[in-house]
Amino acid sequence: MSAPQTLVATPAPPRRLPLLLGFLIAIGPVSVDMYLPAFPTIARDFHDPAGPGLTLAAYFAGLAIGQMTQGPFSDRAGRRLPILLGLTLYTLASLGCALAWNTSALSAFRLLAAFGGSASVVIPRAMVRDVADGPAAAMLFSKLMLVMGVAPIIAPIIGSAVVSVGSWRWIFVIAAAYGVAALALVWFKLPDTLPAARRSLIGFRSILLRYGQIATDRAFLTNALTGTFAIGALFAYLTGTPGVFIGQFHWRPLAYAALFGANAAIYIGFNQWNPHLVARVGLRPVIGASILLLLGGTLALSTAAVLGSGAVALVLALFVCQASYGFALPSTMVAALSRHQAHAGSASALMGTWQYLGGAIAGAVVGGFADGTARPMAFTMLGCAALAVLAGRFRPRNPP
Repeated sequence: MSAPQTLVATPAPPRRLPLLLGFLIAIGPVSVDMYLPAFPTIARDFHDPAGPGLTLAAYFAGLAIGQMTQGPFSDRAGRRLPILLGLTLYTLASLGCALAWNTSALSAFRLLAAFGGSASVVIPRAMVRDVADGPAAAMLFSKLMLVMGVAPIIAPIIGSAVVSVGSWRWIFVIAAAYGVAALALVWFKLPDTLPAARRSLIGFRSILLRYGQIATDRAFLTNALTGTFAIGALFAYLTGTPGVFIGQFHWRPLAYAALFGANAAIYIGFNQWNPHLVARVGLRPVIGASILLLLGGTLALSTAAVLGSGAVALVLALFVCQASYGFALPSTMVAALSRHQAHAGSASALMGTWQYLGGAIAGAVVGGFADGTARPMAFTMLGCAALAVLAGRFRPRNPP
């Protein structure tokens, strides 16, 4: 088990930092949520019903691989350079997605886009840890999530509008344009939060040893696994809902986008409540209550799926799950990184890799057992919630 890291005093974060980091992290929903309404169209164009699910799995795999390298790279080279390089690759690969000729090509470009985009997922979390800790970090994370939370509301609406009037390929042109805008903001506005004196100059073997030290820290391990299983439930929802609501219940893409927007709004609301609750009662009680709420929501969802209830019952249960994510995801991130200020990039990368691998597995399970009903999604989410509760029981009793 690694020893607690000595905290280094840092100046107050720039006021615009949450806006900038939120815009960067929003690459995730822009890259995923915007093309979910296009799944049926992509499957029809490529004559491959399983194709869209494979492209989503490829994206999650690219995120997992990318984060293992982007985090340590940012600890060594600073925060700005890896983000700039990653955004360049993301933009070019998104244009490749727009030109893809079959499922394999689209999956390959999606993997490359995810590898580049992973810098904008993992490094902003490390930047938060560079400048804040504890309740202050929770507050900064919540401000960041408020900014990026607009993307899950707008992205599926844009995707639905695109497939309603034109080709799904324009979705990826829009994603590439977002990459260009992010590049400009980073180049002109984003400060590097990791001073040269705090950068780490280590080799590949040392990086592996560092990952081993981080992974064997009980506080990191248990909180990261709790967050990973919660993310697994979220990704099962992402993979399963197009088939449930567009396929089973025959919702129009715009109605499906509205469901996404409502879920995102619930997440944002509870996410903004989270730092105030953490400041009042602490991280551990908030995490414990949030994963129990997730378990309750997935139990209700599974019951509705087994009974063949209508869409309303499923939607209400999903709303409960979204509320739990608003508490669980930022809180487990803060708790996992709290002892690792000296190598926040590596710790954030390791946690992110676990999360996206968990998400890829959960999504593959949902797709593999798809039967035209909500049951595969609901049961997968329930299993992830149960594992999150189990992991949460082993978290250290002392703060965080």
